[in-house]
Amino acid sequence: MAIYTLPELPYDYAALAPVISPEIIELHHDKHHAAYVKGANDTLEQLEEARDKESWGSINGLEKNLAFHLSGHILHSIYWQNMTGDGGGEPLQADGVGDLADAIAESFGSFAGFKAQLTKAAATTQGSGWGVLAYEPVSGRLVVEQIYDHQGNVGQGSTPILVFDAWEHAFYLQYKNQKVDFIDAMWAVVNWQDVAKRYAAAKERAYNLLLVP
Repeated sequence: MAIYTLPELPYDYAALAPVISPEIIELHHDKHHAAYVKGANDTLEQLEEARDKESWGSINGLEKNLAFHLSGHILHSIYWQNMTGDGGGEPLQADGVGDLADAIAESFGSFAGFKAQLTKAAATTQGSGWGVLAYEPVSGRLVVEQIYDHQGNVGQGSTPILVFDAWEHAFYLQYKNQKVDFIDAMWAVVNWQDVAKRYAAAKERAYNLLLVP
């Protein structure tokens, strides 16, 4: 029985055009994201078999595969919700996301400073990866992370609340090799309501991750 399942998109394939074409959304969700879900479930089955047989020769590869596929599934699940055809701009008190706006200003000095850092982090990933805004529970601040593949270079305990996919499959059919153009365009579809909800939820759960009681 599958543990992980592919979530449905919260909009149709054309909802994010012209920033992201319907063809990319369909391929990205139905093929690439689906492959990470299958990979995570297959790896769990292989780990169960290894336990049953007490055969640990492939444990390093299996643990790496689980981290890769599971992280890919989680980040993509956030990615779809982080976007909306009615998004963009910046978080504002008037839109009911003032707490997020204040946290961004406190953590990065200004929205402009945050936007520049996340844009550069996503656009300069070496090979495949992500630019991520995450809540770091020890300091209680927001941080930008540059993630390699889906799981490398991540601060332990941090919770992603806004993710920019910088893998080529996310943009190449439309933007060719101009990754920075894609990242710049992404700001027009950010769903700040979703990001704000994730920020609030991450703060509520933070006490479970603190290093001291």
